[in-house]
Amino acid sequence: MSGKALKESTDRSERRRIERFLNRSYLGKWAFIGLLIGIVAGLGATVFYFAIQLVTNLLLGGITGFYPPNPAGELPAPPSIPNPHFLWIPVSTALGGIIAGLLIFKFAPEAEGHGTDAAIDAFHNKNGVIRRRIPVVKTIASAFTIGSGGSAGREGPTAQIAAGFGSMVGELFGLSSRDRRIAVAAGIGAGIGSIFKSPFGGAILSAEILYSGPDIEAEALIPSFIAAPVGYVIFGLFTGFTPIFGSAINYNFTDPWNLAFYAILGVLCAGVGRLYTTAFYSIKNFFDKTQMPRFAKPMIGALIAGIIGIFFPEVLGLGYGYLQFAINGNFGAIQVNYLSLPIFGVLLLLVFLKIFATAFTVGSGGSGGVFAPALAIGGFLGAFFWMIVQALFPNAIPIPAPLVIVGMMALFAGVGRVPIAVILMVSEMTGNLTLLAPSMIAVVISYYLTGSKYTIYHNQVETKADSPAHRGEYNIPLMTKIFVKMQ
Repeated sequence: MSGKALKESTDRSERRRIERFLNRSYLGKWAFIGLLIGIVAGLGATVFYFAIQLVTNLLLGGITGFYPPNPAGELPAPPSIPNPHFLWIPVSTALGGIIAGLLIFKFAPEAEGHGTDAAIDAFHNKNGVIRRRIPVVKTIASAFTIGSGGSAGREGPTAQIAAGFGSMVGELFGLSSRDRRIAVAAGIGAGIGSIFKSPFGGAILSAEILYSGPDIEAEALIPSFIAAPVGYVIFGLFTGFTPIFGSAINYNFTDPWNLAFYAILGVLCAGVGRLYTTAFYSIKNFFDKTQMPRFAKPMIGALIAGIIGIFFPEVLGLGYGYLQFAINGNFGAIQVNYLSLPIFGVLLLLVFLKIFATAFTVGSGGSGGVFAPALAIGGFLGAFFWMIVQALFPNAIPIPAPLVIVGMMALFAGVGRVPIAVILMVSEMTGNLTLLAPSMIAVVISYYLTGSKYTIYHNQVETKADSPAHRGEYNIPLMTKIFVKMQ
């Protein structure tokens, strides 16, 4: 036997040994697979994080001299030049869009749009199968989309990286379709939990995000509870363990009457959330029907987002740095525009402009997530609402942070259909658990009023009974209820 044949025989034997172990022990199986998924989620999130920084330095910062600020829990952004060349922003975003478009439509068309929805689709409709090249293409394309100034988030690409690896592990070790789907769900949670530094919320999200109704995929919880902390620790080793928005918020909820304000904010978030979803899919449908080369569509969408960014650079990229300013009450740092509008007008405009910048960036076929933009939209809405409350009821809520944070939670809870996970995630991202009661009021109202029809993830299904992944589990075969009587 040749050396090559001997090596292949040894590899097959080792793989069969691992497969026997995985099929014999439930805990051993998911401890092993969860550990692998967590390692890849953490390393993938780290590579993606620094890739975005690199592209930002090359394109957006290199062309315009403008660097979007970073939040307290991330590395400081390079200082912008005194008078950035805002008129060049569309050049940067268009370059990022055309590079992302060429990468996506030449190598992996499935990598377009927001990756979390593609992973959800793989769970429900593809037996947990994700092509191996997709995570790589998604990482590079999304780095160019976001780093050039496109309005998109990091969570979708990171979720698809880890979910894709979960699919590969399932294929490599001969897991059943059911177990491969669970590995994909665990990958979603580990990827999002890593990049947001929110392992607990990310693990819960893995079970919750698959359905637009009240169902959860409980079987994904144990693998996610293993994978998400591992990914978080690895990502934190390279980027630090400080929560994304720091932990210096000094506020305690003590006045029950203030719950009325949070309830109103929940209603506002539901209305804006419906607009977000409607605008996103209307623009996506427009680009889908437009007769032009598919690789060019992300360039056009990013160009439009860049034009918005000339006047309101706050809509570019993730928006986390400007959310940090709003949480800290540093509104003077947000007002970076040529129009010299009053700050409450700027905040209200940013709510709608961030919606359209995201819809054009991602809906045109660009690559990036829709979670981070939803947080920014909700946070800007919360800051605007705080100014109204402060004008009508001075010192009822003395600082803007509570309404900004709850606005972040409530808006994404509605459009993402993840009320439990988002409360936990944003609490972890802000290092603050004192807003649980107000956030529960706002989140439940937003979740209910937004409705499952307006989910931002169109591949979600209402319940397990609606999922092809669970076909047959909720049906009683008709013939088992028909009895034959001999005459």
